[in-house]
Amino acid sequence: MIGFFIFLILLVIIFTVVKRQMKDNKPVASVLSLLRIASAVGALVILILASLVQIGPGEVGVPILFGNVQDNVLHSGLNFVNPLVTVEKLDIKTQAYTMSGVHSEGAVKGDDAIITLSSDGLTLKLDVTVWFRVNEAEAPVIIRTIGIDYIEKIVRPASRTALRDVSVGFVATEIYSTKRDDFVNQVTKYLETAFQGRGIILERVLLRNVELPPKVKEAIDEKISAEQRAQQMVYVLQKEKQEAERKKVEANGIAEAQRIISNTISSQYLQWKYIESLKELMNSKNNTILITPYDKNITPLLNVGR
Repeated sequence: MIGFFIFLILLVIIFTVVKRQMKDNKPVASVLSLLRIASAVGALVILILASLVQIGPGEVGVPILFGNVQDNVLHSGLNFVNPLVTVEKLDIKTQAYTMSGVHSEGAVKGDDAIITLSSDGLTLKLDVTVWFRVNEAEAPVIIRTIGIDYIEKIVRPASRTALRDVSVGFVATEIYSTKRDDFVNQVTKYLETAFQGRGIILERVLLRNVELPPKVKEAIDEKISAEQRAQQMVYVLQKEKQEAERKKVEANGIAEAQRIISNTISSQYLQWKYIESLKELMNSKNNTILITPYDKNITPLLNVGR
């Protein structure tokens, strides 16, 4: 745009010089005057447009004048600038850099998972996402010292190095399960140090997946299954023990009841209950024949039902 502005200014100068030479030819001079005015208006419009820069939401602009990065930062919206400067825009929103073994999931197409070693010498495959953003106040520092390709120069190599350096301090099964949070916290501290002074703010490290060697994974699955079987057996034993206790309490209750009954029932009481039962049978509407054993204490009864 600046080049077109200069071209129009040159046209204005040329038309002015030619008009002076052709002042005796009024029709030509009139045309040259109109062309000069049109060129001047066009140059003015271009100058105004070159002085306006629109910065989108979630972006900042860094002015560069003749290769010299300016310290001021342009914010979202319409900004008036020196028409001679160029503006480099940077995204200050949260960005996610993913390294994954899934072909279409990571920032780099294909298998971009991190292959690393644990302290016990096992090979791990990690899928990781790093959340970060550009520090708005330090945007000129990024343009001046790193450039707009800060992800490839800083974020990616620092992240992969941090994951490999920290993983050697952990056993594979710890990263997989018991000390997963400790591993992520150490990687976070490592990256915060790596990003410091470079205009990049780390927000969070997400350990999305840990892939163990097949044999180790099978051993872990078998261990989990064994633990579940052991817990089930403990439950069964507890249930059987409770059932045995219940039966013991029940048997003790029955024995105690029998002891009380045997100590309280007399022969006279049994004879009385016997006679009462015979009376009920004799008064029954059914035809009944009762033959009672002889007992000197009990009058033999014989009832032939009607």
